[in-house]
Amino acid sequence: MKTILVTGATGFLGKHLVAQVERVEPDARLRLLSRGASYSGGDRVEVVHGDITSPEDVARATEGANEIYHLAGIVDRSPADRWTVYRTHVEGTRNVCEAAREFGVSRIVIVSSSGTVAVSRQPVLHTEQSPYTNEMVSGWPYYLSKIYAEKLVFWYIKHHDLPIVVTNPSLLLGPGDDRQSSTHDIVLFLKGQIAVVPNGGLNLVDARDAAAGLIAAMRRGTVGERYLLAGPNWTFREWIDRVSSITGIKAPGVSLPVGLSLFGARAARRVLPLVGHSFELDDASISMSNLYWYCDSSKARRELEFHTRDPVDTLRDTIDDIYQRHPHLRK
Repeated sequence: MKTILVTGATGFLGKHLVAQVERVEPDARLRLLSRGASYSGGDRVEVVHGDITSPEDVARATEGANEIYHLAGIVDRSPADRWTVYRTHVEGTRNVCEAAREFGVSRIVIVSSSGTVAVSRQPVLHTEQSPYTNEMVSGWPYYLSKIYAEKLVFWYIKHHDLPIVVTNPSLLLGPGDDRQSSTHDIVLFLKGQIAVVPNGGLNLVDARDAAAGLIAAMRRGTVGERYLLAGPNWTFREWIDRVSSITGIKAPGVSLPVGLSLFGARAARRVLPLVGHSFELDDASISMSNLYWYCDSSKARRELEFHTRDPVDTLRDTIDDIYQRHPHLRK
């Protein structure tokens, strides 16, 4: 029986991946590396308790595995705890690569981020051939550590012939984001926290479609290649207007330069608590939303047969899921 190891299986994308792998790999055993979360799956699911930053834990989970989906990570826009983010993404990826070398794993899919190559100050459409965005994301440890982790992966491919395929999903939306790791901006809109329309643009993809893309990468991806798993490119005005149409919440009408938006946010954080309110939108999110995160998934669509559902359906499912978890947000 083939054994498939999944790291990060309890995260937003990981849960969708595990559910789909269980369906499409009925004869495989799933092994999940987890720091403590339990899993209520069937007899084919084994949970190995351990931490991705521990070489010993990763080796223990990898022994006997035929394939690895490496998703473990920390989604955090704040620069505050950068070393935890770096250890998780860079050292965790090194541990996976070393364990795969030791035990002769036949196939590995590494999950990175579209933000390693797809971000700019102008609305440019980025592809897998676009250069890394080190300077652009230098203040955000999440993306910078993902770049370092990717470079490490390609080093292992070149020098140790590891059979790795790299995938780069864009902003994940859809149901099931328990920790609001990707859907928090929609929560902020529902709370009335977004008072200004950002001047940038985003790309979004349904987490369910991204999970299917990971399985396609495992089956059909070319070793040593990167695949952007992405949906539509929208300005933030288009994104907010669509969310407004679904929820009935009026969209803000004004846009401001990023400097004024940051100034206003800092003032709101000082003033609003004095009258019993709060302002939750952080500076990193404001700065990011004034850039363009546009990318093109043509390569994945062509080589992996990757496809995405109607993004408005994804927004609607995301919002319905948020309302189910937080009914007090429904107006």
